[in-house]
Amino acid sequence: MKVTDVRAIPLAIPTTAAEKHSPWWGRHHRQSIVEVHTDEGLVGLGEAFALGGQAPVCRVIEDTLKPMIVGQDPTRVEYLGDLMQRGTGGFARRGLGLFAISGVEIALWDLLGKARGVPLYELLGGLTRPRLTGYASLLRYSTPADVGAACEERAAQGFKAIKLHQIDVASVAAAREAVGPDVDIMLDTNCPWTPAEAMRMARAFAPYDLAWLEEPIWPPEDYDALAELRRAAPMPIALGENEGTAFGFREIIAKGAADVLQPSVIKVGGIAEVKKIAVLAATAGVTVTPHSFYFGPGLAATLHLAASFTGRGLVEIPSFSHEVSLLTEPIVAQDGTVAPPSGPGLGVAINPEAVRRYSATS
Repeated sequence: MKVTDVRAIPLAIPTTAAEKHSPWWGRHHRQSIVEVHTDEGLVGLGEAFALGGQAPVCRVIEDTLKPMIVGQDPTRVEYLGDLMQRGTGGFARRGLGLFAISGVEIALWDLLGKARGVPLYELLGGLTRPRLTGYASLLRYSTPADVGAACEERAAQGFKAIKLHQIDVASVAAAREAVGPDVDIMLDTNCPWTPAEAMRMARAFAPYDLAWLEEPIWPPEDYDALAELRRAAPMPIALGENEGTAFGFREIIAKGAADVLQPSVIKVGGIAEVKKIAVLAATAGVTVTPHSFYFGPGLAATLHLAASFTGRGLVEIPSFSHEVSLLTEPIVAQDGTVAPPSGPGLGVAINPEAVRRYSATS
């Protein structure tokens, strides 16, 4: 089997109008899908992180990575992952270039599973559990009342853990009041504070029993400051969605900067890179809970990875939706739990209606 084509498909699927009360409404509506085609008719699906860099990520896939991959045996996944990283080493050790590599690498794993006729988790060591515990990951909301209402709704859906994206104490208080003491609350602040500000805020959040405080410091790679905060904060510290490659995570671990590592499979180089990070974390006694604020192949790949890990099996499930589903069969949680798709490879297919209506190039 040989690769005959590599395609990047930029989509812009709007979030539903029900989320318009969030200041993030419309922010999370770009998806960059990757297709790797073969001479045997099999097509592998991947996803590359997009957000504000969709066009250059897609250009790297088609202009730089495609010539490396066409003509190759797609089942040599780790060889091709290394080939792409070495071939782009001058500009793709982090950021947009690494996002592009991630999308192609995920598609190659999907192809390998399809060629072997097995789900991806079988290639990664098999299931450690049939279902994973999902935590509902919320948008950012404008008022504490909106936060409380959103938390009540997700708790009623069966979620036993909810992640906020607020940066104020009142919202965290409203969330805790809404769900009571038996639901875990995480707080992802998206890197807003200086180290001193982060320490003050961590202490202010202490009464609300956070499961973790995520990305509290700008810049996110100030691991010395994060390590100092971790030593003094009254809750665990989580980070890593903005880091690239296992070497970056080795630095986080060496500095003692995190209790919870959060590699994003569509950012760090793909599936094999996340497996390397998981091994590093296991040797250091650090928890891995992958970042997965996604709906398509990126979420599916995360579920397969998490299902192959030992430990708690906690996964992030975004709690908003799009006008048209990205997948033909959307991945949804039931009573707060979710299973990895069981079909060959990733076990998912892109909804052709989403491509027809929301291609970013149409």
